[in-house]
Amino acid sequence: MSSAPSDESTPSSSHPPESPHPEQQHDPYAALRVPSYRRYLSGNFLSLLGMQMQGVAVGWEIWHRTNSTQQIGLVALLQFLPVLILGIPAGQLADRFPRNRILMSSLTALSLGSLGLAWVSWTRAPLPWMYAFLLLNGASKALSQPAKGAMLPLLVPKNKFTNAVTWNATVFELSSVIGPAFAGVLLAAFELPAMIYLAEGGCALIFLVLLFSVQMRPQAAVTHAASWRDLLGGLGFVWNHKLILGAISLDLFAVLLGGAVALYPVYADAILEVGPTGLGWMRAMPAVGALSMSFIIAHLPPMRHAGKTLLWCVAGFGIATAVFGLSRNIWLSLAALFMTGVFDTVSVVIRHTLIQTLTPDQMRGRVAAVNGIFIGASNELGGSESGYLAHAFERSDDIAFGPTVSVVAGGFGTLLVVGLNAWLFPGVRNYGRLDAGRDEPLAPAVETSQSSIDEERIPEN
Repeated sequence: MSSAPSDESTPSSSHPPESPHPEQQHDPYAALRVPSYRRYLSGNFLSLLGMQMQGVAVGWEIWHRTNSTQQIGLVALLQFLPVLILGIPAGQLADRFPRNRILMSSLTALSLGSLGLAWVSWTRAPLPWMYAFLLLNGASKALSQPAKGAMLPLLVPKNKFTNAVTWNATVFELSSVIGPAFAGVLLAAFELPAMIYLAEGGCALIFLVLLFSVQMRPQAAVTHAASWRDLLGGLGFVWNHKLILGAISLDLFAVLLGGAVALYPVYADAILEVGPTGLGWMRAMPAVGALSMSFIIAHLPPMRHAGKTLLWCVAGFGIATAVFGLSRNIWLSLAALFMTGVFDTVSVVIRHTLIQTLTPDQMRGRVAAVNGIFIGASNELGGSESGYLAHAFERSDDIAFGPTVSVVAGGFGTLLVVGLNAWLFPGVRNYGRLDAGRDEPLAPAVETSQSSIDEERIPEN
């Protein structure tokens, strides 16, 4: 393994051993002291900021061009299809090729897709063109997700990884606060979604430029020939390690049922009647709650009862979602959305820490791909489910009835998912400290041979 530059993170030999009592030496800014991680985090923040702005603009434009919850569901489905089709191959690519280069290529495609959306919006081109460019954006995200997830452990030492996950969650939520709010103000002031699509393309290009200066430890080499068994290795690894399976399946079904983001334009326009500015704040408020909780988590020592905390927070997410669905007061709605963000960010930090610290490096791309498919299914397929369910219960005399049934049923469905998960996956329920998991990653469940596994493994720090 080659040594890193003097200003970058280095393997564990250059770091003192971790204290047996990490809470006594807890540094909330540990990951931010790594220069390459700071540059990566800055670019990722800008890219996420553009994506959040674009999400508001797409939802608002589709609703105003079609007035159809079914079309909203279709848009969410179109953005999930690339994840479903490309997710597993993308994980294989992330384990066999440089992850930073994969991310650079994906960002180039993302910027082109956003430029295409700007053209569709500016010229009022037919909606199928918008769907085509949304597919391109979805494909670029599907290819980048495993690479991004697997890059992070190579940017910081293992003893700083949980802190890096927390700061990643923080900048995601910060972008989710600023992006939607800013997009709502721009839509209300100028009524030009094309401006927002152009901004997203520019943010992706800035991230691309910053990646040229990001240095990371060498990733574990995969030397054996590619095969179908190897391609599906991430699925086999997740299936055979029930702690990881339980954690990501909990998020999948909770957000699949409880996610209401796709219906925010309907609530803002026809139910709460707060317009595009209100829509921006509705999209931002979960992130305000999540951002607040992220800062709290970053300044606290590792969680002692991570499993029970995860289950209680997902249950809280479901209850807050149901309250939002029933609310007809904008302030109560915003408060409920704030709480969904508080609960969700705890879930994100716990889940991502478990996945990355318990997975060997030569498997991280494929496991990150599986996790990306689960996330895509929960977010995009969940949005599709919300739109189609609202359409199924649509009433001509009450525009609020269908969306309310969809959101409230999803919230209570999330509570059922928590109960089933606690019963089916006792390892999740009983998991203890969240301080970089175990000393060694779990062994791969699907590989060619144990000897090849041992040859490919590179210590984490």
